[in-house]
This record gives sequence, C-alpha cells and structure tokens, in this order.
Amino acid sequence: MKSTLRPGLTQRHQFTISKSKTVPRLYPESEAFQQMPAVLATGFMVGLIEWACIELLRPHLDWPREQTLGTRVDFSHLAPTPPGFTVTVDAKLEEVDGRRLVFSIVAHDGVDRISEGRHERFVIDAERFRAKVAQKARLPV
Repeated sequence: MKSTLRPGLTQRHQFTISKSKTVPRLYPESEAFQQMPAVLATGFMVGLIEWACIELLRPHLDWPREQTLGTRVDFSHLAPTPPGFTVTVDAKLEEVDGRRLVFSIVAHDGVDRISEGRHERFVIDAERFRAKVAQKARLPV
C-alpha cells in the first residue's frame, strides 16, 4: 500500500446499464429470475459498487501485486433502473485500518438515488491469495 492511501479519497464511476445486467440475466438457470422485470439486478449493482471502489484504490496500491477483495456489503437498493440508464457511483474511502478499508457509497441513475451505504474491502497479496485458492480447489468436495 502506498502512503497516498488515506481516508478522504473519492471516486466517481459511471456505467450504462445494458440488458445483460438485468435480473433475468443474473442467473439464467433460474426460472423465477426469467419471469422478473428487466431492471438492474442487485447482484450486478454490488459488482458495480465494488468496481468503483477498486478504481479508487488502484493508484494507491502496488497493483497488480496488491489487490483488494470485498468482505462486507451494507447498502440499499432503493429504486429500479431500466437498461439504457447510466448509473453514477460516488465512493469515498472513510477508513483505513491496516489492510481493512471502509467506503461510503451513493449511487444514482439520473432520476433516482438507487443505493447508499457502506462497503468493506481488504488488501491482499494476489499471488499468495491465488495459491490458497488453488490449494482449496484440490480438496475433495
């Protein structure tokens, strides 16, 4: 982690929602999801918020050796967003506690505030993490 990684850093991230990011596309195997409205899926919104936080962090880490993983999400999904709308995520780094990072987030789709809350990430050594995952993958299930 670089010395520039400090509370107060902000990032604005924008993304235009396509049909591929709607509820029916979240789990194509789910018949129930296929019957639901084609609006931004909460699962994809989580990923979009994580993306905004990652973009905030990348200049302040020894990327790609150091990366981050989401460990906690605590935000709302307040309004539906149809395809074609652009979502703006404003992320602010609120806390740096060793490798633990806490963000406040607000997301808007140009009409409504669609999300607000907090997100937590941890800084990892990517090579060491991949080695642990590879070891776990060899375990019998």
